[in-house]
Amino acid sequence: MKILLLVTSFNSLTQTIYTRLLDRGDEVVVSYAINEVQMLEEIGDFQPELILCPFLKTYLPPSIYENYPTFIFHPGPRGDRGPNALEYALKSHTKEWGVVILRANAEYDGGDIYAEQSFDVRETYKASLYRQEVTRVSLRALDLFFENYHSNRYTPQILNPIHESFTQAKRAIDWEQDDTQTIIDKVHLSDSYPGVFDEILGVPCYLYGAWREDRIGSTTLVGKKENQTLPPKAVLAKRDGAICLKTIDGAVWISHLKEPGKFKLPATYLLKERLQGIKEERLPLIFDKSYETFYEISVERRDSVAYLCFNFHNGAMSAAQCIRLKYAVEYLKDECDVLVLVGGMDFFSNGIHLNILEDSQKQGEDGWANINAMNDLVSAILYADEVVTVASFARNAGAGGVFLGLACDYAVALDGVVFNPHYKTLGLSGSEYHTYTLPKRVGDEKAQKLLDECLPISARGAESIGMIDEVFDFENYYESLHRYALSRYDDDFLWQKQEYLETHKSEIEAHKERELEIIYPEFWDESSTFHRLRKDFVYKVCPRETPRRLRVKNREKENRDA
Repeated sequence: MKILLLVTSFNSLTQTIYTRLLDRGDEVVVSYAINEVQMLEEIGDFQPELILCPFLKTYLPPSIYENYPTFIFHPGPRGDRGPNALEYALKSHTKEWGVVILRANAEYDGGDIYAEQSFDVRETYKASLYRQEVTRVSLRALDLFFENYHSNRYTPQILNPIHESFTQAKRAIDWEQDDTQTIIDKVHLSDSYPGVFDEILGVPCYLYGAWREDRIGSTTLVGKKENQTLPPKAVLAKRDGAICLKTIDGAVWISHLKEPGKFKLPATYLLKERLQGIKEERLPLIFDKSYETFYEISVERRDSVAYLCFNFHNGAMSAAQCIRLKYAVEYLKDECDVLVLVGGMDFFSNGIHLNILEDSQKQGEDGWANINAMNDLVSAILYADEVVTVASFARNAGAGGVFLGLACDYAVALDGVVFNPHYKTLGLSGSEYHTYTLPKRVGDEKAQKLLDECLPISARGAESIGMIDEVFDFENYYESLHRYALSRYDDDFLWQKQEYLETHKSEIEAHKERELEIIYPEFWDESSTFHRLRKDFVYKVCPRETPRRLRVKNREKENRDA
């Protein structure tokens, strides 16, 4: 079918639907919902048989839904109508929620329902629920939608009242009354957008990333008598960019803050000198998760396999985080037979930390340090010849994060995961040994196409071209991963790996040096497009038009005409 995705932005859910439609064999283009004239022009140019709206934050004009069959994905069950659906799900502590695909009409979320799917609600933050459960059941709903659409089967929507917008007044923390769990709940239902508005050390800001603290604030690391004299919201400690705040019954970590009109940063980066005298409460390099606290790097061991988790916020990796993760890799490679890179709760990795670079007063220098730290991490994985390495892409990955995983001996993925193996949309040519690892897997021609087209690819699509080795279904994913990891260990393989790396090291390093030579001016030249595109990205500047790469109808023809 000819299907147009009409969206507010090309977000994670939209990319998942986009890649699934491509895998089905549909002809798909994307149009951003910017204004009525622009939408009608792009729709008219493509003449779709169907319009799907996986992520839409604006009303559609009748000129669209009255002339084209148009369907909206709503992250709520039948009868739920209005904005902030997931906030209300988390606020009510409901055990079950859902997704519906309904026909657009004049009623807000009032059209007939052509597919609905339910899911269990985890105790987590809103963005995680959206990126995992909502996305997963949206794929199931999509399959059901096509069955019902072609058979003209639908169920009338229940026209319940439209619930109100979830205002900051409903999100606000009362530090004198709210206990730790209540504070965590309030941050969770506002994370990653819009955050909870508050004031920390005199700085008005939005709060993100809440973690319970079991020791600081009770009796272990802060003396009980001394701690009782501190007021709620007092800063007790800091760690790896996060701050620990006192609550009426303990303490809570807040990992990120954002000033109004600016962009999200690790809390210590925003507060800077206001934290003078606050102790850095360090953890071991690899935390054993023996109590609740804020941590980023941890490991789980099973049989002879070590699973290395690196839960960096939004998958972004600063120079310091890369260095710590490199040390973790170098330590663990002597502690196991198979090392599995797991990534984080919601992303495997998305490469270098653009927000920190935008905040830097020395953007060229810090950007250069970040890319070199990423390269050092990738190098540690590439040359880990004492151990078999496996990348577990159970979550989405982008840019350098993709190539971090492809540095492993083997790469597997969860069905439904999306890869963005490219850099150019941010004005970068990239590094992370990608000119070695990607062509090695898919060949030179396909590698260049992936880098140039700047389009997402599904896990199944990546498997079909050899970019990854296996795809496992959601059910029993981690059992399948463990069996796979155990099956990859082989002494002969390690001998061959050691011999290959010794023979080809100069060739491999030449790839990295050439990458760095090309990317150097992209960091240091003030006229580099990277600086403008990075700024637009971190400030979430609304697009003025649909990106050309997403609305091309016949890419082969476009390539010939270029």
